[in-house]
Amino acid sequence: MTTMDKNFTKYLLLVTLMQFCAFTQLGSALMPNYYNTTCPLVETIVRDAVTAKFKETFNAVGGVVRLLFHDCFVEGCDASVLITSTPNNTAERDNDFNLSLNDDGFDTIVRAKTAVDSVPQCTNQVSCADIIVMATRDLIALAGGPSYSVELGRLDGLVSKSTNVDGHLPPPTFNLDQLTSLFASNGLSQSDMIALSACHTIGLGHCSKFRDRLYNTSDPSPNPSYKAQLMFSCPQNAMSDNAVFMDPVTPGVFDNQYFINLQNGMGLFSSDEVLYTDSRSKGLVDLWAQSSSSFEQAFVVAITKMARVGVKTGLAGNIRKDCLAFN
Repeated sequence: MTTMDKNFTKYLLLVTLMQFCAFTQLGSALMPNYYNTTCPLVETIVRDAVTAKFKETFNAVGGVVRLLFHDCFVEGCDASVLITSTPNNTAERDNDFNLSLNDDGFDTIVRAKTAVDSVPQCTNQVSCADIIVMATRDLIALAGGPSYSVELGRLDGLVSKSTNVDGHLPPPTFNLDQLTSLFASNGLSQSDMIALSACHTIGLGHCSKFRDRLYNTSDPSPNPSYKAQLMFSCPQNAMSDNAVFMDPVTPGVFDNQYFINLQNGMGLFSSDEVLYTDSRSKGLVDLWAQSSSSFEQAFVVAITKMARVGVKTGLAGNIRKDCLAFN
């Protein structure tokens, strides 16, 4: 074989390897029609199950939306947040940050998984991680928010440890720089962070997460009448941890009221209020308070990007038979 022949053979091998790598990457990529051949009606099945739960309780909306966020920021969007602890493993779900995740969120995902697996063609074909993403989209739409296409093809994670949560979720006291940095570590921009913060237009906030703001005289906010409402619901020395609507104006609607509330000094957490008091983020708050369509467009971009964080494919994951336990 001549030197030219050898070089040409090496070239062909290199091209073949590059094509294989490209195929592998494309094959593992998320795509809207991922289940077209294995479970073509999966989105309808999930939507029906989610709608039934929504009709029982609006709590499912905030519960599932928070599940997606708390899942994706810890070990990626792999349903690791759903795992129940065992005597040998304290799972993410039992970390202090996750103890306020409501049971209706978990129940929604379990019901949707059961509905999917009850269809013979779909049994053990659809991941819990993808079900969280679909359920989040459906519940946001049911609550009056935007509907959008979702990318599918995630696998469920093989690890869920409480210690992995530490440092990966924002406390309600974070300032703008801290929020921006945490979201940037997940490939999300400051505008993505501000758009996703509007998920606080639904769901409940526990008094223990903001009580210090109410009784700390060095914190002049929130506005006096809103502060009085919160103090009534959250007495200083209360033994119980009450919960209040994060959006007291339209708590049952996913809309841009969150940004209007910020303009009016009605951000529940310090991490909410800072989005308006910091000049670097105030402009977007004003824009999205005025334009719900602009907000919805930015929100769809942001939540789609978030749902790509740390996706498991190949040997890094599997499809769980039970969303709450490893296979």
